[in-house]
Amino acid sequence: QVQLVESGGGLVQAGGSLRLSCAASGRTFRNYAMGWFRQAPGKEREFVSAIDSSGGSTKYADSVKGRFTISRDNAKNTMYLQMNSLKLEDTAVYYCAADHMGYMGTWYGDYDNWGQGTQVTVSS
Repeated sequence: QVQLVESGGGLVQAGGSLRLSCAASGRTFRNYAMGWFRQAPGKEREFVSAIDSSGGSTKYADSVKGRFTISRDNAKNTMYLQMNSLKLEDTAVYYCAADHMGYMGTWYGDYDNWGQGTQVTVSS
């Protein structure tokens, strides 16, 4: 198991940028596929992006493709989500998640470890 802690959320104007970080404990971080999900009030948790264990393969939801970039630094046990050109509809709590099977799934049930979430609020 890994413990995950997100940071970097905050309030930003539409069109602005934020970078989220997900710090993982444990020596097995490099073996996990990782993902970012988000949940807005009254909505289900939705897939944002995923990255394989080496960082060589990535996946994005259509709603964020071209604006968000996922990356990881296995030496630092950290994953990132660079978010540019933020829109009002990006407002949500963002969660990082780890999948020990390395699947890079788009369903929250594919992941077995979760962080506590970080709030991202985009204002007009």
